[in-house]
Amino acid sequence: MPGIEALPAAHGIAPVTAAARAVLARLREEIASGLLDGAGLNLALNGLGGGIEEHLRRALAHSLRPVINATGVILHTNLGRAPLAESALNHIRETAGRFSNLEFDIETGTRGKRDVHVDRLFRSLLADSVPAHVETATSAVPPRRSPAEPSNTVSTIVVNNNAAAVLLALNTIAEGGEVIVSRGELVEIGGSFRIPDVMAKSGATLREVGTTNRTCVADYEKAITERTRLLLRVHRSNFEITGFTEQASTAELVALARDRGLPLMEDLGSGALVDLQNFGISGEPSVLDSLRAEVDIVTYSGDKLLGGPQAGLISGRPDLIARMRSNSLFRALRVDKLSYAALEATLLAYVKRDHDAIPTLRMMRSTKEEIGKRAEALAAKTSSSKLNIEIIDGESVIGGGAAPSSVLPSRLLALSCAGLSADELASRLRASDPPIIARVEQGRVLLDLRTVFEDQDSILASAIDRIAS
Repeated sequence: MPGIEALPAAHGIAPVTAAARAVLARLREEIASGLLDGAGLNLALNGLGGGIEEHLRRALAHSLRPVINATGVILHTNLGRAPLAESALNHIRETAGRFSNLEFDIETGTRGKRDVHVDRLFRSLLADSVPAHVETATSAVPPRRSPAEPSNTVSTIVVNNNAAAVLLALNTIAEGGEVIVSRGELVEIGGSFRIPDVMAKSGATLREVGTTNRTCVADYEKAITERTRLLLRVHRSNFEITGFTEQASTAELVALARDRGLPLMEDLGSGALVDLQNFGISGEPSVLDSLRAEVDIVTYSGDKLLGGPQAGLISGRPDLIARMRSNSLFRALRVDKLSYAALEATLLAYVKRDHDAIPTLRMMRSTKEEIGKRAEALAAKTSSSKLNIEIIDGESVIGGGAAPSSVLPSRLLALSCAGLSADELASRLRASDPPIIARVEQGRVLLDLRTVFEDQDSILASAIDRIAS
């Protein structure tokens, strides 16, 4: 068959055989249904080689593909959330393609622990964030220290996502007991995962207090019984409650927890390691904020505001973290060498204060003026007479459940094309290689370059020109 001889060497005999059978089966169906006359049959037979090659190309192509995110949503859950820093990609490449010391102590020549690779960095980043803790198995809550006493380090462990972090923490601290949570914090995150469901799986019993819009510290205090094991605060992902509202402050909950001998846990979700006020984002607590307020356990994500790989991070009291590390669930929920490599490199960028090396933070730091200049340069590269491009003011969002009411001012490319509706233009952009994901609003396609890497600008301009022509 013309053009097919070289395919087995390039793709393997089994895939080529399967492709040939599929193409021939389709041809038989068309013959049986009368879709092909004599001339059409001859044409189809002459094109069998090309048909098999096309079938192979589609069958063997990667399903997980890179895309250009022109939506302006920085932590786009559907598009993989935080893109990794170049240093993280390099560290994955150098450690994953060969053997590594994942669980090997090179100095002693004995078995080691995988979490040492990042715990040292977390200790550095979170040092002096909380008072010294008394690490005893019998003490539920550490005593306060005097200002003259030295600060202690915080322990951190890593599991595969924040839901797993919450599950492990609840199971370790509160299995068989009650956990008190405000009704206004019983959130649901993407994929229909709900705090009450995670609570049930952990073996702890949920004790709701307050109302949807108002919960004060007295509501928590009244709900405490001999079965209470934990006070829990949950970050309100993707929504805000406004109007006639009340929420117990972190300081009030810390004081109550200390007074009643209970640990306080906070599920931050996004988990920023820097002060987002510097990026023009308010109202989003950082991990350091919670630990400095003396919250005992903080859970957060690795692939959101931290800008690293998918992971669930648990930081806090060393005695409680040690109990979680010895829980059999920890092994079931642990992460692999790829995640540790990416997380270690990301944390090193924080230690060096090289925040621009982390794409998520770099995108948040980009100014409206910088984005506008890029938009003007891109528009100048397009030449189709069918295309109308206007540069307009707009807004980018953080996404991923972080800072749901915060927006970042931006400049957008508003596209319209003669002969194509906005939906058709957006569909053709998605059909590009690589696919370009945009927004459609008010009959126009909107492109926000905040979330487009600079080396993708020329690719984007060429794709727009090609589609419009």
